[in-house]
Amino acid sequence: MTLWTSQEAAAATGGRATRDFAVGGVSIDTRTIRPGDLFVALQAARDGHDFVAQALEKGAAAALVSRIPEGVAADAPLLVVPEVLAALEALGRAGRARMRGKVVAITGSVGKTSSKEMARIALAGQGRIHAAEASYNNHWGVPLTLARMPEDTDFAIVEIGMNHPGEIEPLARLTHPQVAMITTVAAAHLEAFGAIEGIAREKGAIFRGLTQPGTAIIPEDLPVTQLLRDCADEAGAIVIGFGQHGMAKPLKAETADGATRVRARILGEVVDFTLASAGTHFVMNAVGVLAALSAAGADVKAAARNLSDWRPPLGRGAVEELGGIRLIDDAYNSNPTSLSAGLATLARLTGGRRVAILGDMLELGPEEIALHAGMAEDPAMAAVDLVHTAGPRMRALHEALPQARRGIHAETATELAERAQELVAPGDIVLVKGSKSSKVSTVVDALRRTRQSTPPGERTA
Repeated sequence: MTLWTSQEAAAATGGRATRDFAVGGVSIDTRTIRPGDLFVALQAARDGHDFVAQALEKGAAAALVSRIPEGVAADAPLLVVPEVLAALEALGRAGRARMRGKVVAITGSVGKTSSKEMARIALAGQGRIHAAEASYNNHWGVPLTLARMPEDTDFAIVEIGMNHPGEIEPLARLTHPQVAMITTVAAAHLEAFGAIEGIAREKGAIFRGLTQPGTAIIPEDLPVTQLLRDCADEAGAIVIGFGQHGMAKPLKAETADGATRVRARILGEVVDFTLASAGTHFVMNAVGVLAALSAAGADVKAAARNLSDWRPPLGRGAVEELGGIRLIDDAYNSNPTSLSAGLATLARLTGGRRVAILGDMLELGPEEIALHAGMAEDPAMAAVDLVHTAGPRMRALHEALPQARRGIHAETATELAERAQELVAPGDIVLVKGSKSSKVSTVVDALRRTRQSTPPGERTA
């Protein structure tokens, strides 16, 4: 399948093709590039121009460059542009403009990637589906997703993230979705925003990119829900709320054996589905996703049935049996809201001692120590038997806990990982959670090594 011809790509980017070519995909990484791809020589930690020759050797059909790299022949298949990232954005804009299907954009402080994957899986059998890979949600990930989108896509799911003010709106305008969903607003990146209201306004900027008329899917029951509604109203969007009091809401949820059976009402239609998770936050995300897909014109009953095929991504709440313990691997990221959800999941699981292994929550601003200590008062913490902590910020939680609940504290996750055998005992139910940069995932790796197991999705036959 041809995704872009040299003529189409040159017209989209304003670039000059050194010769005719046709590409079937778009790649920014020579480690995963496939024959027939267009290699995009982005400049990040390394200059992508240094890898153009390697990409062509691996079968790339062409490369998007701002100059002819050293060691590459002048007649090699190249698309030469003034600036590579701007050209990638232009290619993404052209990809979106030619696509006539429905686009759903998803943002939120927690649950973007999980919700995107839920939507992708739920839409199976309803046409050609295109979705962002991994967590490709930033200034290059979003245009890359759009540039990779086949013209005959029926439904596209695009994830949009941010770290600083002003990031979401241009990505939303580039994506131009018919439906935009905010999973939740939580205390994440407070260093950049100062207060939760600033985060909510930035998330609400996604609605400025909506087509007209567009639909805004927003979480009910938040302190900033009205602010999100105001953002949607300013954008002229149709507003659909999801949550306990929303137009999309769970009616019943029963957890057993690490799975949750749910009955929900989605815009007046009652549906049943099962999730391979005990986390109620995943239930709420699923309800929001089904509302978004319904607004996009999908068959919501069929979408709900397909949710049984969804699994939490590695590091984001997957539960696994691990050499005599049950492990909840939620080590990809953390903030007070997602930690509270993780603790609630741990509290709901029964059968053994409940152990939490927690790394620092980062980018919380000047109140970070108080926010860490305050987790001792989380309602679910009463059901946790033992809490091990790692990092200077988590020391505040360690000291705020009752003596009987305090486990080992280490200044780094690496030090805690070295004591993996002391952290848990057979029969324990264990939650591991922390911000990615806290490196608490090293504890997960150590537990897997000492208990001789492999993560879900990587098991051998």
